[in-house]
Amino acid sequence: MDEILAKHRKEQRDLQSVITQKKKAASKKTRKGVNDECTRLEQDLNSRQEAELAALNGDEKAQEEKDMDSSSEPEPEPEDQPSIPDARISETTKKVSFLDISEKPPGPVAQPTPGPGPAAKKRNRQKDRLARRAAEASEAAAQAEKEASEAPDLRSLERERMNKAFTARGLVEKEVRADGHCLYASVADQLALLGVGLRPRIVPTMVSGRGNGEDEEKVESYRAVRQTAARYIKEHEDDFVAFLEEPVDEYVRKVGETGEWGGQLELLALAKAYGVSISVLDGNGQVHEVEGTNKDEEKRIWLAYYRHGFGLGEHYNSLRKR
Repeated sequence: MDEILAKHRKEQRDLQSVITQKKKAASKKTRKGVNDECTRLEQDLNSRQEAELAALNGDEKAQEEKDMDSSSEPEPEPEDQPSIPDARISETTKKVSFLDISEKPPGPVAQPTPGPGPAAKKRNRQKDRLARRAAEASEAAAQAEKEASEAPDLRSLERERMNKAFTARGLVEKEVRADGHCLYASVADQLALLGVGLRPRIVPTMVSGRGNGEDEEKVESYRAVRQTAARYIKEHEDDFVAFLEEPVDEYVRKVGETGEWGGQLELLALAKAYGVSISVLDGNGQVHEVEGTNKDEEKRIWLAYYRHGFGLGEHYNSLRKR
Protein backbone atom coordinates (compact mmCIF):
# COMPACT_ATOMS: atom_id res chain seq x y z
CA MET A 1 0.00 0.00 0.00
CA ASP A 2 2.79 2.43 0.93
CA GLU A 3 4.47 1.76 -2.41
CA ILE A 4 1.40 2.66 -4.49
CA LEU A 5 0.77 5.80 -2.40
CA ALA A 6 4.37 6.89 -2.92
CA LYS A 7 3.97 6.21 -6.65
CA HIS A 8 0.78 8.31 -6.74
CA ARG A 9 2.47 11.21 -4.96
CA LYS A 10 5.36 11.17 -7.43
CA GLU A 11 2.93 11.07 -10.37
CA GLN A 12 1.04 14.06 -8.94
CA ARG A 13 4.30 16.02 -8.51
CA ASP A 14 5.47 15.20 -12.02
CA LEU A 15 2.10 16.15 -13.52
CA GLN A 16 1.99 19.47 -11.68
CA SER A 17 5.49 20.25 -12.97
CA VAL A 18 4.42 19.50 -16.55
CA ILE A 19 1.21 21.54 -16.15
CA THR A 20 3.07 24.54 -14.76
CA GLN A 21 5.57 24.52 -17.64
CA LYS A 22 2.79 24.20 -20.20
CA LYS A 23 0.87 27.13 -18.69
CA LYS A 24 4.00 29.27 -18.54
CA ALA A 25 4.77 28.49 -22.16
CA ALA A 26 1.20 29.17 -23.38
CA SER A 27 0.46 32.29 -25.40
CA LYS A 28 -2.83 34.16 -25.42
CA LYS A 29 -3.95 32.23 -28.49
CA THR A 30 -3.07 28.82 -27.10
CA ARG A 31 -3.92 29.38 -23.42
CA LYS A 32 -7.44 27.94 -23.61
CA GLY A 33 -6.28 24.81 -25.40
CA VAL A 34 -3.40 24.36 -22.94
CA ASN A 35 -5.76 24.80 -19.95
CA ASP A 36 -8.16 22.22 -21.40
CA GLU A 37 -5.28 19.83 -21.98
CA CYS A 38 -4.02 20.31 -18.40
CA THR A 39 -7.50 19.67 -16.99
CA ARG A 40 -7.76 16.51 -19.05
CA LEU A 41 -4.35 15.32 -17.87
CA GLU A 42 -5.35 15.87 -14.22
CA GLN A 43 -8.66 14.05 -14.71
CA ASP A 44 -6.96 11.12 -16.45
CA LEU A 45 -4.37 10.77 -13.69
CA ASN A 46 -6.96 11.02 -10.89
CA SER A 47 -9.21 8.45 -12.58
CA ARG A 48 -6.36 6.02 -13.04
CA GLN A 49 -5.16 6.42 -9.45
CA GLU A 50 -8.69 5.97 -8.08
CA ALA A 51 -9.05 2.80 -10.15
CA GLU A 52 -5.77 1.46 -8.77
CA LEU A 53 -6.85 2.23 -5.20
CA ALA A 54 -10.28 0.66 -5.80
CA ALA A 55 -8.67 -2.51 -7.10
CA LEU A 56 -6.37 -2.65 -4.08
CA ASN A 57 -9.26 -1.96 -1.69
CA GLY A 58 -11.26 -4.78 -3.22
CA ASP A 59 -8.56 -7.29 -2.25
CA GLU A 60 -8.34 -5.95 1.31
CA LYS A 61 -12.11 -5.91 1.73
CA ALA A 62 -12.36 -9.55 0.68
CA GLN A 63 -9.78 -10.47 3.32
CA GLU A 64 -11.66 -8.50 6.00
CA GLU A 65 -14.94 -10.25 5.17
CA LYS A 66 -13.18 -13.59 5.37
CA ASP A 67 -11.80 -12.68 8.82
CA MET A 68 -15.24 -11.53 9.99
CA ASP A 69 -16.86 -14.78 8.84
CA SER A 70 -14.32 -16.84 10.74
CA SER A 71 -14.75 -14.75 13.90
CA SER A 72 -18.56 -15.01 13.81
CA GLU A 73 -18.63 -18.80 14.01
CA PRO A 74 -20.52 -19.90 17.18
CA GLU A 75 -18.40 -21.14 20.01
CA PRO A 76 -19.05 -24.71 21.06
CA GLU A 77 -21.46 -25.08 23.94
CA PRO A 78 -19.76 -26.29 27.16
CA GLU A 79 -20.47 -29.89 27.88
CA ASP A 80 -22.60 -30.73 30.88
CA GLN A 81 -20.55 -30.97 34.03
CA PRO A 82 -20.44 -34.39 35.55
CA SER A 83 -22.80 -34.85 38.49
CA ILE A 84 -21.32 -34.73 41.96
CA PRO A 85 -21.09 -38.16 43.49
CA ASP A 86 -23.65 -38.96 46.14
CA ALA A 87 -20.91 -39.42 48.76
CA ARG A 88 -19.79 -35.82 48.38
CA ILE A 89 -23.36 -34.56 48.61
CA SER A 90 -23.87 -36.52 51.84
CA GLU A 91 -20.67 -35.22 53.41
CA THR A 92 -21.58 -31.65 52.54
CA THR A 93 -25.02 -32.09 54.05
CA LYS A 94 -23.51 -33.26 57.33
CA LYS A 95 -21.22 -30.25 57.56
CA VAL A 96 -24.02 -27.82 56.86
CA SER A 97 -26.16 -29.27 59.66
CA PHE A 98 -23.60 -28.24 62.32
CA LEU A 99 -23.42 -24.65 61.14
CA ASP A 100 -25.27 -21.95 62.96
CA ILE A 101 -27.72 -20.00 60.89
CA SER A 102 -25.87 -16.76 61.68
CA GLU A 103 -22.70 -18.25 60.38
CA LYS A 104 -24.12 -19.02 56.98
CA PRO A 105 -22.05 -17.41 54.31
CA PRO A 106 -23.82 -14.72 52.38
CA GLY A 107 -25.27 -15.88 49.10
CA PRO A 108 -24.18 -14.48 45.80
CA VAL A 109 -25.37 -10.96 45.06
CA ALA A 110 -27.73 -10.92 42.12
CA GLN A 111 -26.32 -8.97 39.25
CA PRO A 112 -28.71 -6.83 37.22
CA THR A 113 -29.41 -8.28 33.86
CA PRO A 114 -28.34 -5.81 31.21
CA GLY A 115 -31.24 -4.76 29.08
CA PRO A 116 -31.11 -4.42 25.34
CA GLY A 117 -29.19 -1.24 24.48
CA PRO A 118 -28.11 0.40 21.22
CA ALA A 119 -25.54 -1.70 19.39
CA ALA A 120 -22.10 -0.13 19.00
CA LYS A 121 -21.70 1.33 15.54
CA LYS A 122 -19.08 -0.52 13.53
CA ARG A 123 -16.32 1.67 12.17
CA ASN A 124 -16.03 1.71 8.37
CA ARG A 125 -12.36 1.01 7.82
CA GLN A 126 -12.57 1.30 4.05
CA LYS A 127 -13.96 4.84 4.24
CA ASP A 128 -11.24 5.77 6.72
CA ARG A 129 -8.56 4.48 4.38
CA LEU A 130 -10.03 6.30 1.39
CA ALA A 131 -10.27 9.55 3.35
CA ARG A 132 -6.68 9.19 4.52
CA ARG A 133 -5.43 8.49 1.02
CA ALA A 134 -7.42 11.39 -0.43
CA ALA A 135 -5.81 13.69 2.11
CA GLU A 136 -2.35 12.35 1.26
CA ALA A 137 -3.00 12.76 -2.48
CA SER A 138 -4.18 16.33 -1.94
CA GLU A 139 -1.08 17.10 0.10
CA ALA A 140 1.16 15.57 -2.58
CA ALA A 141 -0.57 17.60 -5.30
CA ALA A 142 -0.12 20.81 -3.32
CA GLN A 143 3.56 20.03 -2.76
CA ALA A 144 4.05 19.23 -6.45
CA GLU A 145 2.37 22.49 -7.47
CA LYS A 146 4.58 24.42 -5.07
CA GLU A 147 7.73 22.78 -6.46
CA ALA A 148 6.61 23.44 -10.03
CA SER A 149 5.88 27.10 -9.27
CA GLU A 150 9.39 27.49 -7.87
CA ALA A 151 10.96 25.93 -10.98
CA PRO A 152 12.75 28.30 -13.38
CA ASP A 153 10.70 29.92 -16.15
CA LEU A 154 12.29 28.16 -19.12
CA ARG A 155 10.38 30.26 -21.62
CA SER A 156 11.69 33.56 -20.23
CA LEU A 157 15.23 32.21 -19.91
CA GLU A 158 15.19 31.00 -23.51
CA ARG A 159 13.89 34.33 -24.80
CA GLU A 160 16.52 36.26 -22.84
CA ARG A 161 19.36 34.13 -24.25
CA MET A 162 17.97 34.42 -27.77
CA ASN A 163 17.81 38.20 -27.61
CA LYS A 164 21.43 38.39 -26.44
CA ALA A 165 22.52 36.11 -29.29
CA PHE A 166 20.57 38.18 -31.83
CA THR A 167 22.28 41.35 -30.66
CA ALA A 168 25.74 39.77 -30.65
CA ARG A 169 25.35 38.49 -34.23
CA GLY A 170 23.50 41.47 -35.68
CA LEU A 171 20.30 39.54 -36.38
CA VAL A 172 16.65 40.53 -36.34
CA GLU A 173 13.92 37.96 -35.87
CA LYS A 174 10.99 37.65 -38.25
CA GLU A 175 8.28 35.60 -36.60
CA VAL A 176 6.29 33.08 -38.59
CA ARG A 177 3.09 31.36 -37.58
CA ALA A 178 3.60 28.68 -34.93
CA ASP A 179 2.30 25.59 -36.68
CA GLY A 180 3.70 22.47 -38.31
CA HIS A 181 4.89 24.51 -41.32
CA CYS A 182 7.12 26.95 -39.39
CA LEU A 183 10.44 25.43 -40.51
CA TYR A 184 9.46 25.52 -44.18
CA ALA A 185 7.96 29.02 -43.95
CA SER A 186 11.16 30.31 -42.33
CA VAL A 187 13.33 28.72 -45.03
CA ALA A 188 11.09 30.21 -47.73
CA ASP A 189 11.52 33.67 -46.17
CA GLN A 190 15.31 33.26 -46.09
CA LEU A 191 15.47 32.03 -49.69
CA ALA A 192 13.51 35.09 -50.81
CA LEU A 193 16.03 37.36 -49.03
CA LEU A 194 18.92 35.65 -50.84
CA GLY A 195 17.15 35.84 -54.17
CA VAL A 196 17.09 32.06 -54.41
CA GLY A 197 13.94 30.84 -56.12
CA LEU A 198 11.84 28.12 -54.63
CA ARG A 199 12.74 25.88 -57.57
CA PRO A 200 15.58 23.72 -56.22
CA ARG A 201 19.01 23.62 -57.86
CA ILE A 202 19.47 19.86 -57.64
CA VAL A 203 16.04 18.27 -57.90
CA PRO A 204 15.29 18.21 -61.67
CA THR A 205 11.50 18.47 -61.50
CA MET A 206 9.26 21.36 -60.47
CA VAL A 207 8.30 21.61 -56.81
CA SER A 208 4.68 22.03 -57.89
CA GLY A 209 4.81 18.63 -59.57
CA ARG A 210 3.78 19.99 -62.98
CA GLY A 211 7.25 20.22 -64.56
CA ASN A 212 5.90 22.28 -67.46
CA GLY A 213 7.59 25.60 -66.76
CA GLU A 214 4.72 27.20 -64.84
CA ASP A 215 5.67 29.72 -62.19
CA GLU A 216 6.32 27.95 -58.87
CA GLU A 217 4.95 30.97 -56.99
CA LYS A 218 1.48 29.59 -57.74
CA VAL A 219 2.20 27.11 -54.96
CA GLU A 220 2.29 28.55 -51.42
CA SER A 221 5.91 29.20 -50.53
CA TYR A 222 6.06 26.94 -47.47
CA ARG A 223 4.30 24.16 -49.37
CA ALA A 224 6.76 24.46 -52.26
CA VAL A 225 9.63 24.11 -49.79
CA ARG A 226 7.92 21.10 -48.22
CA GLN A 227 7.59 19.38 -51.58
CA THR A 228 11.23 20.10 -52.36
CA ALA A 229 12.35 18.44 -49.11
CA ALA A 230 10.09 15.44 -49.72
CA ARG A 231 11.27 14.95 -53.29
CA TYR A 232 14.95 15.25 -52.36
CA ILE A 233 14.62 12.65 -49.59
CA LYS A 234 12.82 10.30 -51.97
CA GLU A 235 15.40 10.67 -54.75
CA HIS A 236 18.30 10.26 -52.30
CA GLU A 237 16.69 7.80 -49.91
CA ASP A 238 19.94 5.86 -49.39
CA ASP A 239 21.28 8.91 -47.53
CA PHE A 240 18.28 9.07 -45.20
CA VAL A 241 16.81 5.58 -44.74
CA ALA A 242 19.11 4.72 -41.82
CA PHE A 243 17.61 7.60 -39.81
CA LEU A 244 13.93 6.80 -40.48
CA GLU A 245 11.65 4.79 -38.19
CA GLU A 246 9.06 4.14 -40.91
CA PRO A 247 9.04 3.29 -44.65
CA VAL A 248 10.51 5.98 -46.89
CA ASP A 249 7.33 6.39 -48.95
CA GLU A 250 5.20 7.02 -45.86
CA TYR A 251 7.75 9.44 -44.42
CA VAL A 252 7.97 11.36 -47.70
CA ARG A 253 4.18 11.53 -47.92
CA LYS A 254 3.98 13.15 -44.47
CA VAL A 255 6.70 15.68 -45.31
CA GLY A 256 5.16 16.70 -48.63
CA GLU A 257 1.43 16.53 -47.94
CA THR A 258 0.71 17.05 -44.22
CA GLY A 259 1.51 19.50 -41.43
CA GLU A 260 4.16 17.21 -39.93
CA TRP A 261 6.90 19.12 -38.09
CA GLY A 262 10.26 19.31 -39.82
CA GLY A 263 13.66 18.77 -38.23
CA GLN A 264 17.31 17.94 -38.87
CA LEU A 265 16.69 15.60 -41.81
CA GLU A 266 14.51 18.11 -43.62
CA LEU A 267 17.05 20.89 -43.05
CA LEU A 268 19.76 18.70 -44.56
CA ALA A 269 17.58 17.90 -47.58
CA LEU A 270 16.78 21.59 -48.14
CA ALA A 271 20.42 22.66 -47.79
CA LYS A 272 21.41 20.13 -50.46
CA ALA A 273 18.46 20.84 -52.75
CA TYR A 274 18.82 24.63 -52.73
CA GLY A 275 22.63 24.72 -52.49
CA VAL A 276 22.73 26.83 -49.34
CA SER A 277 24.20 26.50 -45.85
CA ILE A 278 21.81 26.74 -42.91
CA SER A 279 22.75 28.13 -39.49
CA VAL A 280 20.33 27.33 -36.67
CA LEU A 281 20.57 29.41 -33.48
CA ASP A 282 19.07 27.65 -30.43
CA GLY A 283 17.87 28.82 -27.02
CA ASN A 284 21.28 28.29 -25.43
CA GLY A 285 22.93 30.70 -27.86
CA GLN A 286 24.64 27.87 -29.75
CA VAL A 287 24.74 27.71 -33.56
CA HIS A 288 24.25 24.41 -35.42
CA GLU A 289 25.51 24.32 -38.99
CA VAL A 290 23.88 22.35 -41.82
CA GLU A 291 26.14 22.49 -44.85
CA GLY A 292 24.79 22.26 -48.38
CA THR A 293 26.64 21.79 -51.66
CA ASN A 294 27.62 25.48 -51.79
CA LYS A 295 29.72 26.73 -48.87
CA ASP A 296 29.66 30.34 -50.08
CA GLU A 297 29.01 32.51 -47.02
CA GLU A 298 26.67 34.68 -49.08
CA LYS A 299 24.45 31.65 -49.58
CA ARG A 300 23.84 31.15 -45.86
CA ILE A 301 20.42 31.33 -44.25
CA TRP A 302 19.68 31.81 -40.55
CA LEU A 303 16.93 30.24 -38.45
CA ALA A 304 16.00 30.57 -34.77
CA TYR A 305 15.03 27.35 -32.99
CA TYR A 306 12.85 27.46 -29.86
CA ARG A 307 12.17 24.55 -27.53
CA HIS A 308 10.13 26.28 -24.80
CA GLY A 309 9.00 29.61 -26.22
CA PHE A 310 5.76 28.50 -27.85
CA GLY A 311 2.77 26.61 -26.52
CA LEU A 312 2.74 23.96 -29.26
CA GLY A 313 6.34 22.94 -28.59
CA GLU A 314 9.34 23.32 -30.89
CA HIS A 315 9.29 26.27 -33.27
CA TYR A 316 11.43 27.92 -35.99
CA ASN A 317 11.59 31.60 -36.95
CA SER A 318 13.48 33.38 -39.72
CA LEU A 319 16.51 35.54 -38.79
CA ARG A 320 17.51 38.50 -40.95
CA LYS A 321 20.63 40.63 -40.91
CA ARG A 322 20.22 44.11 -39.44
